[in-house]
Amino acid sequence: MRKYAVAIFALLACILASPNLPADAQRASLPDFASVAEEVSPSVVSLRVASRRPVMGFFGMMGEQVQQGAGSGVIIRSNGYILTNNHVIDGASKIEVRLHDNRRFEGEVVGRDPSTDLAVVKIPATGLRAARFADMEKVKPGQWVIAIGSPFGLDYTVTTGVVSALGRGGFGMTEIEDFVQTDASINPGNSGGPLVDLEGNIVGINTMIHGRGSGIGFAAPADLAKRVADQLIANGTVRRAFIGVMLQELTPALAEELKVRDDRGGALITEIVSGSPADKAGLRVGDVIIAIDGKRVSDGRGVVRAILQKGVGTETSIRILRDGRERTVKLVTAQRPDRGNVPAARGADESGEASNFGMRLSPTPEPLRQRYGLERGVGLLVEGVTQGSKAAEAGLSRGDLIVEADRAPVRSVDDLQKAMRDGKALLRVLRQNGAFYTLLER
Repeated sequence: MRKYAVAIFALLACILASPNLPADAQRASLPDFASVAEEVSPSVVSLRVASRRPVMGFFGMMGEQVQQGAGSGVIIRSNGYILTNNHVIDGASKIEVRLHDNRRFEGEVVGRDPSTDLAVVKIPATGLRAARFADMEKVKPGQWVIAIGSPFGLDYTVTTGVVSALGRGGFGMTEIEDFVQTDASINPGNSGGPLVDLEGNIVGINTMIHGRGSGIGFAAPADLAKRVADQLIANGTVRRAFIGVMLQELTPALAEELKVRDDRGGALITEIVSGSPADKAGLRVGDVIIAIDGKRVSDGRGVVRAILQKGVGTETSIRILRDGRERTVKLVTAQRPDRGNVPAARGADESGEASNFGMRLSPTPEPLRQRYGLERGVGLLVEGVTQGSKAAEAGLSRGDLIVEADRAPVRSVDDLQKAMRDGKALLRVLRQNGAFYTLLER
């Protein structure tokens, strides 16, 4: 025993006598970020954007002012196609593209997709090094990633971090949100640059940072970015699959009411667009979507993600729960209408924006009506609230149920608008297991 104690003591003495060992061990355990950056940087470009903005005076528009902006991009085809963010080049009158070897070209916008905040720019060059897209099925939270771009105009800045999460959304920044979250430092000017894995593959296109936190950045995922880029290059626009349902989160309480017997979630259908594939296939308000083509979905974003991965005119299998029983419905996807041109939802003529209240409303789903013991037709479900709106100031949030306005039952948006004729209305709101009053002002 004494021999072992002496040996352990001698080993500890050697370790303590080697001050460089911890640093050496740490360096040996870290990935070779420098080699990845060296490989990817020739595919990264810096963008300088000039745009003309109107200058307003007391008597109206007084002229135009040229504003300068900057961003990043990544070469995705060797013949000069570059992927970036839509907000980087939106309204641009001139785009200067600077390559890693300092060559400069004037860029031309091939196509823009505001719904995903992506765009493609073309330069007259060939033989460029194009970056590869990662397989998103293999991307996992916790893996190393590297962001390369031009934050604050500092070209080819490299930062490292990990994939913090996948499938982030609900920020209201773009119509389609399915972001990769990362703690790699992303700053103004990084927008449009790539987030890559240790093999140099594009995991995402850096898009935005969280305004209330540090170390929280978001990138459009590689699979979505590639689909958008391919369509913009081929057609100049994007056609998306559409089935015609409005969805909401399946809360534990709703799951219990709808007899969803496991905790894997699903997406509750709150509206169905008249004449849509879902309508023709016989889907109903109150159905819970639990799988798309045999792949389980846990929420509404999962449904949207699965449908967006399909082409227009694709036969799709939808697994649903109805009255506690599973069944499968087959439908063929249609082309997604332009935003604002979606037909009215069947049985939900009252849904939509209520004047300028700043919230989206729909009739009370049957499970909620039964849960709260409401008369049929009473109540409006708040499906979304615009940040900074009057509804937000009144403390309303998604999932609230407005049941009274000025002490009278609310059965439609018209009832709410009538109560607001004097500029304000006292609302009684149900939220989860409680109720409260709030004053909504115009």
